[in-house]
Amino acid sequence: MTSNSIKLLTGNSHPELAKMVADRLGVDLLDMSVFKYSNQETSVVMRESVRDEDVFIIQTTKPGEELNDGLMELLIIIKACKTASARRITAVMPNFPYARQDKKDKSRAPISAKLVANMLQRAGCDHVITMDLHASQIQGFFDVPVDNLYAEPATLRYIRENFDYKNAVIVSPDAGGAKRATALADRLDLNFALIHKERSRPNEVSRMTLVGDVDKKIAILVDDMADTCGTLVKAADVLVANGAKEVVAIVTHGILSGSACAKINASRLSKVVVTNTVPHAEKKKSCPKLDTIDIAPTLAEACRRTHNGESVSFLFHHAPV
Repeated sequence: MTSNSIKLLTGNSHPELAKMVADRLGVDLLDMSVFKYSNQETSVVMRESVRDEDVFIIQTTKPGEELNDGLMELLIIIKACKTASARRITAVMPNFPYARQDKKDKSRAPISAKLVANMLQRAGCDHVITMDLHASQIQGFFDVPVDNLYAEPATLRYIRENFDYKNAVIVSPDAGGAKRATALADRLDLNFALIHKERSRPNEVSRMTLVGDVDKKIAILVDDMADTCGTLVKAADVLVANGAKEVVAIVTHGILSGSACAKINASRLSKVVVTNTVPHAEKKKSCPKLDTIDIAPTLAEACRRTHNGESVSFLFHHAPV
């Protein structure tokens, strides 16, 4: 007999976040194991029934060589739940993999985000919950409902509680993030600045120009993703050169690959604030400038509202306490 409760599952990508979401919901994580055979094939063993249950699988993208393992784990867990007769399967993916490959920007380039969407649906996914998609149109790659949550409400709370924000200016490090930055500036009633950048090749920025005034202000850089941190570090140099008294970066997905932590430590950035959509506990040990915004309450509330058939749009403008 079904319990009509939330069944929460997770793989190996971010068990800490899954545990925080489970604690927030007041449920236990499903008893299961995700492991590899000696030939590196992934296998899943579920020790509890999910027949006719509402299943939520929390799985994000762990940076590095394990990124594809995390995606494969998710697909296999979805398939295992589907063949075990789960009533509904929701993939909770705080950081959507391959989100930057969302369009054919050069000849013979694959649209890998669409491929990921196809694989999730083919495996048996009925619903996707994600956060701050790199490109909102990725939602259109799916034929199932997609809830794209925003870190903006939690970011607003962090700014109000930790900075003299009345003496700040919100800065977008590129033209693509202008909409995100202006929305944040409007909510805080602050001015907005923009940095125009020219790339010589992917992940490398060649020249940056500031549009706006940051003189004697706290410059708050906002972006959806920090990978190698080359853009943030160069942006901080431009802002300080233009009179900013302090530069802080607030980013949703702190991927921080390669030598990102070393770059941050040696940069003009006084603090880099990331959410815990991606695990970064080990990186905080080597990078004292890192700080964390917890988005587990937002994900937990999204799961609860989805399970109870309530509107999720409330979370677009409010962060759960």
